[in-house]
Amino acid sequence: MSGGVDSSVAAALLAEQGHDVIGVSMQLYDQGQTTASGQKAFGTCCTIDDLHDARRVAATIGIPHYIVNFESQFGEHVVSNFVREYVSGRTPIPCSHCNSELKFAELLDRAKAYDADQLATGHYARIDQDASGGYHLYRGADHSKDQTYFLFSLTQQQLSRAAFPVGHLDKDTVRAHAHRLKLRVASKPDSQEICFVPDGDYAAFVERHAPDALRAGTVVDGEGRVLGTHGGVHRFTVGQRKGLGLSSSEPLYVLEIKPDEAQIVVGAKHALGRTALTASTVNWVSGSAPQEWCAVSAQIRHRHAAAPARVRAHGEGRAELEFDTPQTAVTPGQAVVFYHGEEVIGGGWID
Repeated sequence: MSGGVDSSVAAALLAEQGHDVIGVSMQLYDQGQTTASGQKAFGTCCTIDDLHDARRVAATIGIPHYIVNFESQFGEHVVSNFVREYVSGRTPIPCSHCNSELKFAELLDRAKAYDADQLATGHYARIDQDASGGYHLYRGADHSKDQTYFLFSLTQQQLSRAAFPVGHLDKDTVRAHAHRLKLRVASKPDSQEICFVPDGDYAAFVERHAPDALRAGTVVDGEGRVLGTHGGVHRFTVGQRKGLGLSSSEPLYVLEIKPDEAQIVVGAKHALGRTALTASTVNWVSGSAPQEWCAVSAQIRHRHAAAPARVRAHGEGRAELEFDTPQTAVTPGQAVVFYHGEEVIGGGWID
């Protein structure tokens, strides 16, 4: 229970259906931390106020509520990964790591201590079980809120113990349930930020945690001609246009980041198109990796429309994918998720 409307309604609906529900919230960081300038180190997501909201909701619906301290796990699996990825010239997705390595790993293990059969969350996603006992993961009914992009790492074992009580609903219906049930979070706005970067200044955050990231380098064009300099590769992401510090007669975009050479390659927008990618740490939801090419639609960012492609396993934990048409800004460090219609087939991290 994050203290938001989705997980609150998920808990309330389960309790209303007669399930024996236990509310659990994750404390992910020290609420009292501040930056060197005295500003709060964390944002408005997963705050102490959110934990209080979750506790009040639990009291309203008449279920016990516990707070579990995952500060060290959050720092190790999410924050440290975020910093390492940016220093390595990649663009990470902390929400995916939080889901895979905390909610459906650490928290799912913790659920055993409560003798709980399932872990339910407020994700907009759906699970179905077929006649042979296999589990399938599908997009949420509300496509504008669908969160399966962040859930591609779920295994058959995890799906067997997961539940998404609001996955078949749209957001307006979820809020209507919250009002009906008189939950104090019924009108609470959704959080849009990364909780540990409250001001959105990713570069400054990385520099505070990895001072060595401040390594100057060059900005070059596709032919290797030096166009300018920069203060660290962690300040850039593939597809970026603003903040390049260059003067040019045409708009320039980041095409490639070369961390070993401390080099940023820029060029025209049309040069951003890619028709193929490889991915690592790939999870196939069914547990079976396709050895031959299979047709899918592939999504390379959360708010990016899935595009027709074909994919196949490429060695242990890896996959190669080819798009039918070039895609703009295929970004190392982001996730690529494979779909058959509404169903999540698998996904991995773009190399």
